[in-house]
Amino acid sequence: MKAILKISAFVAVFFASSAAWAACTTDVRKDDLTDEQVQSLYDCVKSELRDGYASRGEPLTKEYQEWRAATKLPGISRVHGKRFLMIFANNVAFDEYVKFSQYRGAMPVGSILAMESFNVTKRGKVKRGPLFLMTKVETDGEQATFGNWLYMAFKPSGKNIRIKQSLCHGCHGSFVEQDSLGYPWEENRVSTN
Repeated sequence: MKAILKISAFVAVFFASSAAWAACTTDVRKDDLTDEQVQSLYDCVKSELRDGYASRGEPLTKEYQEWRAATKLPGISRVHGKRFLMIFANNVAFDEYVKFSQYRGAMPVGSILAMESFNVTKRGKVKRGPLFLMTKVETDGEQATFGNWLYMAFKPSGKNIRIKQSLCHGCHGSFVEQDSLGYPWEENRVSTN
């Protein structure tokens, strides 16, 4: 029960800090948005997300913008505050990640996944969300406890969010057969052919 309360508190703080982006709105309920409408909202907020994430000069918050997308369009993630995520993978990770294997070996060391996030309020306004990053590291020390993944997050303003590795891995670790990786909904995945 304590773990659930900690995760709930983390999610509330983590996502409450997002600011609404007034120019990007819809009159369609979030759960009723079509793929085209989701893509339109993402296109509207994308440059603001990227400018905000990169505004404090953290190299990864800018570098990920040159990586290949692992999703065709943003999809709702039930474990990231029910936000829309657009997932990117660096060159080390991309080919292996987009296999979306249910029973995979370990991802290569140096693999990095970045997830832009945004949400749509009940009033139809787009709220910018955090940038989530996962980096596969060498087997050593504390990170070995977390499947050799290092978890990071940045506010829409680019400010680093201090997170407990155990909190992120509490969910990701449940995907042990997939090297702690959750996958986007099948209809949102890029084609592997």
